[in-house]
Amino acid sequence: MTTLDLIGWAGSALLVWSLLQSRLLRLRALNLAGCVVLLGFNAAIGVWPMVGLNIVLAAINIWYLWRMLATRHDAATYQVVEVRTDDEFLAHTLRLHHDDILRFNPSFSRRGDEAAFLVVSGDEVVGVVLFRAAGDGVAQVVLDYVTQRYRDFTPGEFVFRQSRYFADRGCRTVLTPPGMRSPYYARLGFQPRGDSYALEL
Repeated sequence: MTTLDLIGWAGSALLVWSLLQSRLLRLRALNLAGCVVLLGFNAAIGVWPMVGLNIVLAAINIWYLWRMLATRHDAATYQVVEVRTDDEFLAHTLRLHHDDILRFNPSFSRRGDEAAFLVVSGDEVVGVVLFRAAGDGVAQVVLDYVTQRYRDFTPGEFVFRQSRYFADRGCRTVLTPPGMRSPYYARLGFQPRGDSYALEL
């Protein structure tokens, strides 16, 4: 097997691997990488229809990647919907993602007195944020969860951007769940506090 053959197989493997991704951003990035490799491979062996196909696919991936990255912090892309804590759709969402929620939020447990928010994109729920007023002006986040498809983004930030959600409950400080795995809060201005993060409003 020649080096050129190995390059062709590597490009094909990248394309297949990209289709196995549940995260949208990762899927597009890997698919783009596979297209670029196969573009070079097919150009080297002179298969021009496949060169044309991979140019088109690469352009499509670049367009979607640009849109994803350009809108990841855009309030027009995500809406925050406050729901009752006994809302059946909220309960369904928590049941549906139960195992994945505990993977990233091992200390998660509900008391039923939390404020509950669904973060949606179009008609799709992409995240859930629950917090409760813990006294002394502190909003204790109980759950900050993002579904697998949107895990390369931070839709929960749109809850934290709106201080009125907290101010209406007499809260001036937001404290994240202790021991949360893969936290992103430093990017939003939170400061480390023990095994949590805190945001002063």
